[in-house]
Amino acid sequence: MTLPLRDDAPHDFDFIHGHWRVRHRRLLKRLQGCQDWVSFEGLSSTRPVLGGFGNLEDNLLQLPEGEVRAVALRSYDAARRQWSIWWLDGRLPGQLDTPVVGRFQGHRGEFLAEDQLDGRPIRVRFIWLAEPGQPPRWSQAFSPDGGQTWEENWTMEFLPLAR
Repeated sequence: MTLPLRDDAPHDFDFIHGHWRVRHRRLLKRLQGCQDWVSFEGLSSTRPVLGGFGNLEDNLLQLPEGEVRAVALRSYDAARRQWSIWWLDGRLPGQLDTPVVGRFQGHRGEFLAEDQLDGRPIRVRFIWLAEPGQPPRWSQAFSPDGGQTWEENWTMEFLPLAR
């Protein structure tokens, strides 16, 4: 059953609704000067929730060491005109990651959070690119110096799943 969407719901993430084959590329070690990447496939399915003021993304990551399930939950705060994005990794079912918060300007969304990596403070950045006629793209980067420099460590390209 699909529940109705509100007329005033934001459309920023409408581009990702549906079913996708995902090409992942992930840096093997983060913030260690590593240049080695691993590529793997995955599947993703996203649907609106909260009357269109959020969405839920179900993921199957086909990592080299085995399959992992994960969920992204996004919600929109109309008063602040910003999105929050949480990540839940199926290997840690009781722990939601710190949300990244931000907004879209045109076809580019930028979302930031203060977090920790191996006990040291970092800044996390998600970038969503939703150019018309191009596959949606997502990237994650970490900064150890408050955003002065960034190390991109994960990218995803979303391709429509053949039906």
